[in-house]
Amino acid sequence: MAHPLGTFLADSLRRAAASARGGWRILLKQGPSQFQFWVIALIIGIASGFAALLFRKGIIWLQSTLYGTENINRLHSFAETLPWYLILIIPIFGGLFVGLLLDRYTRDGRAFGPADVIYGAALREGRVPIKEGLVSALASLVTLSSGGSTGREGPVVHLAAVISSWVSDRIHANGITGRDLLGCAVAAAVSASFNAPIAGALFALEVVLRHFAVHAFAPIVVASVAGTVINRLEFGNVTEFVLPGESALAFYQELPAFLMLGGLCGFVAVALMWTIFWAEDMGSQIMEHMRLRRWMRPVISGALLGGLAIWYPHIIGVGYETTSAALTGELVLHEAIVFVVLKVIAVSITMAGRMGGGVFSPALMIGALTGLAFGLIATPIFPEVSGSHTLYALAGMGGVAAAVLGAPISTTLIVFELTGDWQTGLAVMVTVSISTALGSRLVDRSFFLTQLERRNIHVAAGPQAYLLGLCGVGSVMTEVDGRNGASEAACWDLVQAGRYTDAGATLEQVMPLFEQHGLSFLPVVRLAGEDQAPKLVGVLHHIDALIAYNKALAETAAEEHS
Repeated sequence: MAHPLGTFLADSLRRAAASARGGWRILLKQGPSQFQFWVIALIIGIASGFAALLFRKGIIWLQSTLYGTENINRLHSFAETLPWYLILIIPIFGGLFVGLLLDRYTRDGRAFGPADVIYGAALREGRVPIKEGLVSALASLVTLSSGGSTGREGPVVHLAAVISSWVSDRIHANGITGRDLLGCAVAAAVSASFNAPIAGALFALEVVLRHFAVHAFAPIVVASVAGTVINRLEFGNVTEFVLPGESALAFYQELPAFLMLGGLCGFVAVALMWTIFWAEDMGSQIMEHMRLRRWMRPVISGALLGGLAIWYPHIIGVGYETTSAALTGELVLHEAIVFVVLKVIAVSITMAGRMGGGVFSPALMIGALTGLAFGLIATPIFPEVSGSHTLYALAGMGGVAAAVLGAPISTTLIVFELTGDWQTGLAVMVTVSISTALGSRLVDRSFFLTQLERRNIHVAAGPQAYLLGLCGVGSVMTEVDGRNGASEAACWDLVQAGRYTDAGATLEQVMPLFEQHGLSFLPVVRLAGEDQAPKLVGVLHHIDALIAYNKALAETAAEEHS
């Protein structure tokens, strides 16, 4: 009789040998293609990192040229010394350039941004329009350099997506590969833009791909690191903001105050998003009512921004000087409150003008000001259990930005990496969690997803909502064969009763008809014209539609859990 220990060891060796042989076969079969993918991912990461760097350098050069300052980080202080007419004229001419550019080279006269990247990842196999993407990047660069009150992360994200889309088209990448390469590009761009490798990788997964599949994580991290290296070769290993030394949490009794701050940040973030959407709708109504050309929309926004900047130059550009002042406690209470209101108005005007730019940097500024105002009120009330009011500015910065992006994980990390302060994690995490939970209930999860929902693109609800829109009736229908009673005569009876679908429709349009009328099949017709009879081209069975939908869900689940 064999010894139990010997049998166990022999079985273990056999299993190990079988696993090794299987791994070798996989390496021989898939190794080259996998190696090529990693090389391409790294190249895309490097290219996206350089694109983000050049975009940032372009803003620095153009902004310095237009306003005549040598230090754009002190732009609003320098702008206070300029003649008022220059402050007014620069955004107007910037808006004119942007308006003419977008009117000529885009379909709807607007600059593309992160919402379009999310749409490309979900519904276009990881692709975004290339020509319009390049035009949008140029328009956003001019907007940010000429007084537009937005951020640079949105254009950088879309510019990186243009790079990955071009590569995906060249190599004929499938949907999974295209989305993975898109994630690599976005991660590298965010990392290069903010010197934040961890947050860059998680931003791509949490915001753009909207899943944390293991197969996508490693190449995205590699690309993110590549983008960070490019940033540090140019700017060094420095943080965007420098905090005062005494930003530590005083006592755990102070944590309830950050719960309250989280609720306030959630409301402020929602107010920012609602104001932007209201301004967008108002701008569209004004343009339609006055029958203005669409290239005039950015011009009008530029004039409004210039007029506001004459008295409050703090709204110009990204706003890092004001954000730094809030984080270091250099502002008094009424200044913090007034600047919050003015920044919300300025961002809404810029976005309503469809001038391009992102909302992340403005959200950081508004959050820092909100947190500072809260801290200036709260810390004198309970001084014995309160830390520095600048800690509230740091937590508020993360709270508003997280609610706007709908990305609590990556936003928390990017706040840490922007400031280099990892000792205040409890305060920031509590604030971010409350603000995100509140904000996501009052909008469609985030600013970007709400933008898509307003365009009738249902990405916020997940694949179960938008996959039906990807399945065309033409790809699922069958010939009229009498199965389940779907004879030609029965089909024509339903057509006469008005119960049919067009061959160009999607399952999203058709599935409610099955439920509404209790039908097992629908005739598929092709409509030739108003005075011509429809042509019967096939039949769509309810069971076939359900099978196609289930297959699409299974493929999505397999990608997200691979």
